[in-house]
Amino acid sequence: MENIELVKKLSNTPGVSGDEGKVREILKDEIKEYADKTATDSLGNLVALKGMEKKGPKIMLNAHMDEIGLIIDHINKDGFLQFKKVGGIDDRVLLGKRVLIGEKEIRGVIGAKAIHLQEVEELKKSIKSTELYIDIGAKNMEEAESLTPRGSFAAFGTKFEEITAHKFIGKAFDDRLGCALIVELLKEDYNVPIIALFSTQEEIGLRGAAIGAHQYTPDVAITIEGTISADLPEVPDHLKCSKLGHGPVITVKDRGVITDNELRDNLISTAKQNKIPYQFKQVIVGGTDSYRIQTTKKGVKVLTVAVPVRYLHSPVSLFFKEDYINTFKLLNKFLKKF
Repeated sequence: MENIELVKKLSNTPGVSGDEGKVREILKDEIKEYADKTATDSLGNLVALKGMEKKGPKIMLNAHMDEIGLIIDHINKDGFLQFKKVGGIDDRVLLGKRVLIGEKEIRGVIGAKAIHLQEVEELKKSIKSTELYIDIGAKNMEEAESLTPRGSFAAFGTKFEEITAHKFIGKAFDDRLGCALIVELLKEDYNVPIIALFSTQEEIGLRGAAIGAHQYTPDVAITIEGTISADLPEVPDHLKCSKLGHGPVITVKDRGVITDNELRDNLISTAKQNKIPYQFKQVIVGGTDSYRIQTTKKGVKVLTVAVPVRYLHSPVSLFFKEDYINTFKLLNKFLKKF
């Protein structure tokens, strides 16, 4: 768990909702030694099964592979790409960002009219995404189309790096942190069957989890996420959803789910017994795959546990290594109790 290389590899890999293939291949390679069986379904979910012959409740560990991003929907005659957002992105964070487009990861930059050419009234307004474009340096429509045809996905071109001791920035920590944690948990041995569901298209409607949980229905499911850390100067204390350095974030309720009371109490007891710091998600916002999994067939008991992340759903996010490690410790100790 001291090795953060897997998080780096996953963060640097493009995988916008609907285009998770490269992420899936990395994960498939990482888990092949630890899973008894792996499978991919028609929606692109990756499922790993371990110890299914064991007695006891079937436990699902869930994290989504996809990230927010863009999709190219028009190319003008001069070779500039216009796009639509995939997932929840604030228009204000787009201007000037680097992107990687399509299978060949063509480099581009999101542009708009230069500040020098804008009228006073324009400068007072936030630029809408519909007024932006992606510039790949193409001479005309034909060249742009040959490199980045319509329907190509664009991921942010942010590189993972350590900015100070054990503090990291990068993209797609929602939810490549959860994916990396499940890989680490699969390396452990537990007394119960484990179903690992690396789901697709979470950012556009929790779609992959609905299919995966229906096919491999567990008794208990733990969704592992990267969640909002709002420990920022301009945010009032009661809206600080979680705080970096304060340990894994346990959800009681979000916009889609109320987690299981008995399981949550047991998880908190595990944290206290092992002196692992933890915190509660303090604001009822957002949603996770837990919502779809909980309402599968006759119903599933669910938990949601997350690593706190600053600047979620933006081109650059930030997390602390100690929170990542403590999330692993808590989940590992909890799973060993079954």
